Amino acid sequence: MSIEKILVVDDDDLSRNYLSEALQRNDYLVENAGDGQEAISMTDKHNYDMVFLDVRLPRMNGLKVLERIKKTSKETTVVIMTAYGSIESAVEAMKKGAYDYIIKPFSLDQIEMLLKRVQERQKLIDENKYWRSKVDSNGDYELVIDKRSKMYRVLDNVKRIAQSKASVLIQGESGTGKELIAHAVYMNSQRKSKPFIKVNCAALSESLLESELFGHEKGAFTGADLRRIGRFELAHGGTLLLDEISEVSPKIQAKLLRVLEQEEFERVGGSKTLKVDVRIITTTNRNILLEIERNKFRQDLYFRLNVIPVVLPPLRERKEDIPVLAEYFLNKYKSGIDTPLGKISKGAMNVLIKYNWPGNVREMKNLIHRCTVMIDSEILLPEHFENMLRVNTVRKSNELSVGQTIEDVERELIYKTLDNTGGNKTKAAEILDVTPRTLRNKLNKYKNLQSNYDLNIDIDVDGKSKIIEEIVSA
Repeated sequence: MSIEKILVVDDDDLSRNYLSEALQRNDYLVENAGDGQEAISMTDKHNYDMVFLDVRLPRMNGLKVLERIKKTSKETTVVIMTAYGSIESAVEAMKKGAYDYIIKPFSLDQIEMLLKRVQERQKLIDENKYWRSKVDSNGDYELVIDKRSKMYRVLDNVKRIAQSKASVLIQGESGTGKELIAHAVYMNSQRKSKPFIKVNCAALSESLLESELFGHEKGAFTGADLRRIGRFELAHGGTLLLDEISEVSPKIQAKLLRVLEQEEFERVGGSKTLKVDVRIITTTNRNILLEIERNKFRQDLYFRLNVIPVVLPPLRERKEDIPVLAEYFLNKYKSGIDTPLGKISKGAMNVLIKYNWPGNVREMKNLIHRCTVMIDSEILLPEHFENMLRVNTVRKSNELSVGQTIEDVERELIYKTLDNTGGNKTKAAEILDVTPRTLRNKLNKYKNLQSNYDLNIDIDVDGKSKIIEEIVSA
């Protein structure tokens, strides 16, 4: 829900009309009230996304109106308008639930900046509401793992982990469900009514990530035309997920360490120290202990993040889950589309069980989805995987034998490293200590290898939300 309908409450005709006209020029639907009683009458009859509310009003003062609005519509964003002489009233209004206050006289630039912050905040609120509705909408779903699975023991600990405020470090290969476990911890915690904010640390440069996490003041750097609220502030009272934490630079690591130790920070370009109460959950698909040995990750930060460690096993180490997952994804993707595919043959299931799954559950999900779209048969057969999986090459990890050449061992090491990185060649080259070009040249020598690492597609929203439902139901 974006901000669309706004109520302006002010007994000064000139001030009220000035603000209303400015909002209307920005395509907002605006209504007006000239006193407190009129404002109450209007908010009782209509839903407003946002209210600009003057403190001093006839018939009922602004603070009383604020209390009434918050009782009937907690989600309405209320901004207090006040003169210099009544800032104390504005502070009191903030305690009663107002989002912010502006001091008269104000400029149109101030209003635009305020609206941008409100829109950003509303987007995060809507996102959290969406995920909670997905999780809470149905309590009768089945857990898509076998009770003998290693993952079952992980899920069995989620509710216990969730009750603590301690930092959680979730480690596992790409596609094992690290973000889903993080969301399950959040949904089972006492902070589930508070924000759940996610930051993908691998997707941003150092400067952008610093601004994203800690915010920045206007003029802090070129292009900083407005003050920006960072993710730590937005997550206050709730949970912050730092995805792929091993990708952050030493500078950001130092700032994160301070937040964890002292629960305070400054915005980029600012001098005011801000206190924050946030639970930190981090994920990584790297071996952080190895990163520490390479001096790429701070050991003291690792100890702060790894208070409660969670290690997710790859799919190849929990083969018992493969039939359950395959049947689940088939039923999920065949419903609602015109496909004859309805069953998985025993032979096809054996192929799935023997396969090494470098992309883990995400790869299986995408494979079954592709099958429901591309295959016209009623039964999924082994030959249907001919162009989708390397069915004749199932490798055993860490196995050497006499008679292997150095080239054989090198090839197996490359295979294994690519498996562990989910097919990410850049990461694999870094681990192998070769250039990406060298790795590409070697891969070009191995026939049919590339098809094995072109299967990963981003999880769609429906797929993600369903798996979250299953994990939380544990």
